[in-house]
Amino acid sequence: QVQLVESGGGLVQAGGSLRLSCAASGGTFSSYAMGWFRQAPGKERELVARISAGGNTYYGDSVKGRFTISRDNARNTVYLQMNSLKPEDTAVYYCAADKFWMGSLRESGYDYWGQGTQVTVSS
Repeated sequence: QVQLVESGGGLVQAGGSLRLSCAASGGTFSSYAMGWFRQAPGKERELVARISAGGNTYYGDSVKGRFTISRDNARNTVYLQMNSLKPEDTAVYYCAADKFWMGSLRESGYDYWGQGTQVTVSS
C-alpha cells in the first residue's frame, strides 16, 4: 500500500508562487507515474499535471507555462512549482500515484491518493 502526503499549500496573493510537495511511502515510487489534481468548490476534480516514471510531463491547458511538475526518486517525492498564481487556481490540490508507468490523464486511472492540501489565491 502506498501512502501519499501533500504539503506546501497555503494562502498567497495573485501573482505569487507556491511549491507543493508530495512524499510517498510504501511501494516502488520510481516505477509510478505521479499526478497532481485539483478540485475547486462546486467543480469536478481536474488533472493539473502528470509526470511519468521516465520523466515525461503533461500539463493542463490552464496551467501551461506557469506550473512545473518534477520528481526526486531518491526522496520519493513529487513537486508542483506554481508561479504566477491566479484566483482561479484556488482549490484543494491532490497528488496521486498510477502504477502504470506512463500515467493516466484520467482521475480513474490513479491507484493511490493523498489527502489534499488547500491552495488559496487572493486577488
